Amino acid sequence: MTIKVLIVDDSALIRSVLKEIIQSHPDLEVVGVAPDPFVARDMIKALNPDVITLDVEMPRMDGLGFLEKLMRLRPTPVVMISSLTEKNSEVTLRALELGAVDFISKPRIDIGSGLMQYSDEIAIKIRTAARAKLKKMPAATGLVQQNLTADAVLPSLSNLIASTEKLIVVGASTGGTEAIKEFLVKLPPDCPGIVIAQHMPEAFTLSFAQRLDKLCKISVKEAENGDRILPGHAYVAPGHSHLLIKRSGANYVCELSDGPPVNRHRPSVDVLFRSAANHAGKNVIGVILTGMGKDGAQGMLEMKQAGAYNFAQDEATCVVFGMPREAILAGGVDEVVPLSEMTTRVLAHLASLGVRAFRV
Repeated sequence: MTIKVLIVDDSALIRSVLKEIIQSHPDLEVVGVAPDPFVARDMIKALNPDVITLDVEMPRMDGLGFLEKLMRLRPTPVVMISSLTEKNSEVTLRALELGAVDFISKPRIDIGSGLMQYSDEIAIKIRTAARAKLKKMPAATGLVQQNLTADAVLPSLSNLIASTEKLIVVGASTGGTEAIKEFLVKLPPDCPGIVIAQHMPEAFTLSFAQRLDKLCKISVKEAENGDRILPGHAYVAPGHSHLLIKRSGANYVCELSDGPPVNRHRPSVDVLFRSAANHAGKNVIGVILTGMGKDGAQGMLEMKQAGAYNFAQDEATCVVFGMPREAILAGGVDEVVPLSEMTTRVLAHLASLGVRAFRV
């Protein structure tokens, strides 16, 4: 079945390049191009596209305003287009909050040929968006990598160091920015330390962490090498590195690795989860959220085998059920939970361990 795509961008060059890229894939068809949201509005009514690619800064109406109206009145899968700048990384995160499924980063220079290098990535994101589950919103990397496993970054070890300090480890991909936000905002300020791997380019992870820090009772930061993992703090993997949990004496600390992409991702959820299995074992509560592919499935199984207790987001509340489904099929999941109940269930499990009587 052919996926119908509408391109919305004020740049004639970008519209032309995106059309060429999309049309080069036999299962994708560009049914229209629009220079601004007003033209796009009429084309959506007439053409009923399956997916919209949307610029974020356009004349007459900006992309965010249009996206908010679209998701409120006529939810349609959107892949947002953004340049790699500090300003646009904030815009991108806001677009994801408003309901965009995913985003593609415009190159800083030589945009035309730069986008052509991401032809396969663009096609994959459009296909994923076409399968995404949307709900009405209330009013308001490059070249294909070898598909490596976590063995390429660190070996699997037995958990030999005794400790009672609990950790929460979280993995997510497509749709994960909003899912992670919903999970974190309900956590109390003295909850166990949290370590997060979200598939996200380097230019966006700092802004993502800063936005969460403003919204949550806990402190949230982009992880740095050597950070001590403290209660009431969450550490987001930077987009350029794998994030690992290590032991330093009696403490857990963050370690960054520039090892090769695992499951085509760096940061990889499998790498984070394996490090948690290696060094925290039964003290881990694992959470796998919405995302495409299988990254995290093997690592979650390894955590369970090391004594961790693991949660997966259920299909009904996932934007894309790929990663949770693979983790469930692999046998690494103890509970399958709707996103709205995830924080409550994790805190209830911690309370059952005698950590403390957490309240959401």
